[in-house]
Amino acid sequence: MSDPLVWLPFDPSELGDPPAGLRYEVVDPTTAVPDSVEEVRFYCAPYQMGPAVGDVLPRMTSLKVVQVLSAGVDNVRSRVPEGVTLCNGRGIHDSSTAELALTLVLASLRDVPGMVRDQDSRRWNTRWRPALADRRVLLVGYGAIGRAIEERLLAFETEVVRVARTAHTDERGPVHSFEELPALLPGADVVVLICPLTSETRGLVDAAFLARMKDGALLVNMARGPVVDTPALLAELHTGRLTAAVDVVDTEPLPADSPWWDAPGLLVSPHVGGASSAMWPRAHRLVREQLQRFAAGEPLHNQMTGAY
Repeated sequence: MSDPLVWLPFDPSELGDPPAGLRYEVVDPTTAVPDSVEEVRFYCAPYQMGPAVGDVLPRMTSLKVVQVLSAGVDNVRSRVPEGVTLCNGRGIHDSSTAELALTLVLASLRDVPGMVRDQDSRRWNTRWRPALADRRVLLVGYGAIGRAIEERLLAFETEVVRVARTAHTDERGPVHSFEELPALLPGADVVVLICPLTSETRGLVDAAFLARMKDGALLVNMARGPVVDTPALLAELHTGRLTAAVDVVDTEPLPADSPWWDAPGLLVSPHVGGASSAMWPRAHRLVREQLQRFAAGEPLHNQMTGAY
């Protein structure tokens, strides 16, 4: 009996010491599907946000594990067959995404885009802008990435208020529930979204949510585009009452004729929260450990569905 087949989106040598007892093939099934598809037991999907990485799943009749390299699994969760374990990339993107979240917050508050435009126009335009120091930041979503963002925010002399699906207390104090958001929003200077896309969070940031935010507050979306009601946010931006920075939008890539491009008070980054030099070393470490556990028949990390 041959060793279990593993499909990887990168060369096995990147793992440093690929676990023994497994066969490896480097495959991107979004471009070509080898004849070995029915033998695959462990599928490490390419790092892509769209649903195409799941198109091959119905053909993987021997599949046991799907490992994605993203923190979110909304693009593949519904397509994973019953009995197959789905694992996310928890831990891979914490540092990169936290860095970008802080970049967007600071750039928006201090108007770095305006400075760049002034530089392009050779215009010296001294202005006063809000600092991050002494601000209250509301973190909506408190998983691994949320905690990484919090650690960086605290170094900027901020007050961080944390919100998760359910209320609890940890060593840093209370973590509030989503039900408490209406009472928390009016006191926040900055609201950072880093929650997963679920039936509960889809459209969470609607007109009512935005209306509860204080005048002059900043909304930063590091979660998923559909967490925010796009027309509602655009309407607020056009009044000038709120500002926003988004790394994710409801339609990606953002079409050239999208109203996002011309919205006032908005900074857009093209879904690059995890796209940094910090990603791949962490991805390789996680996949190597997962494969070691798979080969040894041990429980896998980051299980989202199934029961390996």
